[in-house]
Amino acid sequence: MNLLCVAAGIAAVVAWSHQVLAASEPPPGAASCSGCHSPEATAASPVVRLYGRDAGAIATAMAGFRDGSLPATVMARIAKGFSDDESRAIAAWLAAQK
Repeated sequence: MNLLCVAAGIAAVVAWSHQVLAASEPPPGAASCSGCHSPEATAASPVVRLYGRDAGAIATAMAGFRDGSLPATVMARIAKGFSDDESRAIAAWLAAQK
């Protein structure tokens, strides 16, 4: 029974923190992503929509653009401007958006 209570408590905290992050101001750099990556689900664009995507996948892609392991045009230059911590913060915020 205690394990069930702990699991429920953890789930509640995660859900609450996800809502807070979604409503929070974007971390530095995140607002500029929407210049190319539309926040609108209906936007017809060849550029991938980032809002609501997995934070780990976004951070991994940013690291790949930064170190050159993922081919890119503009993103390689943009990603080099962010540290790992900044990339993770941006990724977490984008993932929390709907």
